[in-house]
Parts: sequence; structure tokens; C-alpha cells
Amino acid sequence: MSRIPLSALIGLFFTGTFFFVAIFAQWLAPYGLNEIAGDVWEEPSKTFLLGTDTVGRDLLSRMIYGAQVTIFIATMATALSFITGSILGFSAAVIGGWYDQILSRLVDLFMSIPSLILALVILSVMQVSIPVLIVVMGLLDSTRVYRLARAVAVDIAVMDYVEAAKLRGEGTGWIIFREILPNALSPLVAELGLRFIFAVLFVSTLSFLGLGVQPPLADWGGIVKENKDGLVYGISAALLPAFAIAALAISVNLVADWVLNRTTSLKGGRGA
Repeated sequence: MSRIPLSALIGLFFTGTFFFVAIFAQWLAPYGLNEIAGDVWEEPSKTFLLGTDTVGRDLLSRMIYGAQVTIFIATMATALSFITGSILGFSAAVIGGWYDQILSRLVDLFMSIPSLILALVILSVMQVSIPVLIVVMGLLDSTRVYRLARAVAVDIAVMDYVEAAKLRGEGTGWIIFREILPNALSPLVAELGLRFIFAVLFVSTLSFLGLGVQPPLADWGGIVKENKDGLVYGISAALLPAFAIAALAISVNLVADWVLNRTTSLKGGRGA
């Protein structure tokens, strides 16, 4: 622990706190998700530490449950995007030829359309649910991961130890998972934090626009939408979830930067 920089320790603490709250939300929240416990937009007090929202629900409880939903969706979407994008990017770099050309042109096509607009179009004709959100967000974001994974893998695929593995008759799966993946971890780990935060912002934006998490569930973007009218009257209820999103983004990036520094030695490659 003494070797971990202070910035990374701060990031680990707050990131761990956010995930702890998300995992144990049912036990930490003082009130139910949709329980009306007070008057509209009450000020913070001993009874309601963060005050109440637009219909009198405890804002702290809503924030805790919102963290659970937001972090779960963002984590699952990020995992899906990295699994899909990395495997396709690595395989395109190794196989090459028409396979690489077809995949790359399809990715170019999807990347030419803004992700938010494409997601809004898709979700507007579907019944929005958490699994649907995860799949849509994960597949749209996998195009960015594909580009990074392919770019890194193209450089690694020409290394001597990869050529040696091909000459030994190793299959595509071996080359991808045993030769390329370990040496591509450094940029992928750095990108992981950025993609996770992008997923948090993405689902929050969709919820704010009404096509994200649907009631009776709540996420941070939805809480901002519910309480945005209070800003006119000086009520800060809509700012608290925005602050939570910013704090999560900063803490995750602090951890990602530290992990990137720890894994830079992998860039030099390894023997087969």
C-alpha cells in the first residue's frame, strides 16, 4: 500500500465506496425507493440528510438506489463492449484480408452516426428495459473498443514472437489470448476506465431524455430530470446526482491512470 500514489488511493477509496453502496443499496438506504416520506423539496435535516425530491421521497435513498442501477448498467455495458470489441479487433488484425475489411467498414458505418442519436432511434422503437439498455449501449460502444484493439493488435501481430507462434502452428485463438492480449492490456486498461465513465454518462443522458431507465426504477440521470424544475427555486436536488457522476468519473480515472502506469511494462512484449 505504501507504494500506491496518494491520487490512486483516493480513487480506489471513492470508487470502492460507490461500488459498495451500489451492491448493498437495499441495506444502506434509510427509506424505500418510491416511499413518500416527507413534503416536497424539504431542506436537508437529521431526518432527510439530503432533503426530499419533487414528490417528497428521501433523496439520499433515491441516490443510493440510483447508484445501484447506474453502476450496474454501466458495468455490464462496458464488459459487453470490451468482450465484443476486443475479440473482433484482435481477430481482424490476426486474420486480415476480407474479414478485416468487412468488419472495419461496418464499424466505420456505425461510427459515422452519433451514438446518442442511434441509441435514441433504436430505443424509440423498442420496449426499454435494463437488458435492452445494456445490449444497445454495449454494442454501440464496442465500435470504439474495436478500433483501439485492432490498432494495438496490428502492431503486436508483426512481432517476432507472434510470427514464431504462427510457425509453430498455433491457432488464431492461441495467438489472440496468449500472445496479443497480454501485450495489449496497457492501452485497454486505460480505455476501460474511459468507456465505463462514458457508459455512466450515456445511460444518464438517455434517462434524462426519457428513453433510459424507466420508473419505478431510478438512476442518476432520471433523478436529475425529476428535480430539474427545482433549480428555478434554488433547490439543489438536481445537482446532487450530477455531482455523484462527476465524483465517480474522477475517482475511476485516477485508478485507471495508476493501473496504466503499473502495466506499461507489458508494452515491450514478451517472448513466446
